[in-house]
Amino acid sequence: MITCGIEIKGSEVILCLLSKQDGLFQITDCRQIRHTLATPNDSDSVRKFQFMLKKLFEDYKVERVAIRERPTKGKFAGGAVGFKIEATIQLIDSVQVDLFSSAKSKEVLQNNPMPIPFKATGLRAFQEAAFTVAYVALSEQD
Repeated sequence: MITCGIEIKGSEVILCLLSKQDGLFQITDCRQIRHTLATPNDSDSVRKFQFMLKKLFEDYKVERVAIRERPTKGKFAGGAVGFKIEATIQLIDSVQVDLFSSAKSKEVLQNNPMPIPFKATGLRAFQEAAFTVAYVALSEQD
């Protein structure tokens, strides 16, 4: 099962495709790892953004999406555009979408530490949070 880890930053989503088979994790190359919602107040733009993500999920046979949850209040609260992006992803009916809080991620990582350091994955530094949430989602299933 391929899981797509997503971190939402402002009006941008950062992706990491990860799968687990026979206890081994496999990072899948993705044609584009960053996608931006250029005009969040235009409904056509939001629909196109959602269609583009849905098409990407279909092309890579993604079955599950894991989104790094952002707080709704406080210093590190997510913005309105980020929550709009989150909603568009949650409304894609062809995949299972789960949100993972920082506390949940820490708990799962404590019980299932990453087998290799992030730098050894070959991913870009900005993909670390997306990779981590995908790893947490796959590890939690066991």
